[in-house]
Amino acid sequence: MVNFLILVIVSLSLASLSLANIHTNICRSYCGNLTIDYPFALQYGCGHPGFRDLLFCMNNVLMFHISSGSYRVLDIDYAYKALTLHDPHMSTCNAIVLGGKGNGFAVEPWRAPYMTPDADNVFMLIGCSARSPLFQGFPSKHLPCRNISGMGCEEYHGCPAWDMLGHASLGSMFGSGPLDCCALSFESIKAINLSKLECEGYSSAYSLAPLRVDGPNEWSYGIRVKYSVQGNDEFCRACEATGGTCGYGTDGIRQLCMCGSSNSTSNCESIKLSVSSSIRISSMANTFAGFLMCLVVLVTFNRQ
Repeated sequence: MVNFLILVIVSLSLASLSLANIHTNICRSYCGNLTIDYPFALQYGCGHPGFRDLLFCMNNVLMFHISSGSYRVLDIDYAYKALTLHDPHMSTCNAIVLGGKGNGFAVEPWRAPYMTPDADNVFMLIGCSARSPLFQGFPSKHLPCRNISGMGCEEYHGCPAWDMLGHASLGSMFGSGPLDCCALSFESIKAINLSKLECEGYSSAYSLAPLRVDGPNEWSYGIRVKYSVQGNDEFCRACEATGGTCGYGTDGIRQLCMCGSSNSTSNCESIKLSVSSSIRISSMANTFAGFLMCLVVLVTFNRQ
């Protein structure tokens, strides 16, 4: 009889603990020293559907994959909604990489509303063919080459990498167009595709205002991408405010609020109502368990 009572007490205690821990963020994760949180995720079904199948963790290195290729994620700035990406075949101030090996930057059309390189990010295309759309009135009847946030080819030409390469040799090797370097913003052409633009290489640098540095050797090289979940994000805020975790359904489109073992198409409030009644039952169970414990002690004492 005593063993049976103890078994009942243990079962009631475990049930109470499971109810107390019904809400946990099952989607927040880590890769190396980077935190992966909404709208991003590593697990399918977590985060915002517009960012699904985007990040992958390989040997503690976070990779960002889009149609133009894979990039290493150096930083995710949730406060300013920006990612900093690194392309190993991108030219810098110390090395110019030719041969069209770089990824550039181009996203699938359906992803375009969710992410775009920052307005202060300059792309410098190197060794483009005279047949390149850049020199054929693309995207309108003017050449888009210009400085962006004080960064451009005139300054970039002062890098040591150009001295090692030699401007004349670039034209003779690849038959480059009117300019051996063309600086432009992503917004001006919507995609950096080295093959379509017929360019041999590219560099990308960004400026974090109000910080301004002197000289291309001090520029921040990489691709700074701004992201947006589009419109207001009331769904996720309501979900998290009620203890849920933001995710999406198996169709990869519909947003869901994950509330422990249950999902909601709005928030966890309705689920909490049913849980609260369960907690009341649990409270009664705890009271009953205490009564049983006293009974066990009393029975044991009387037997002695």
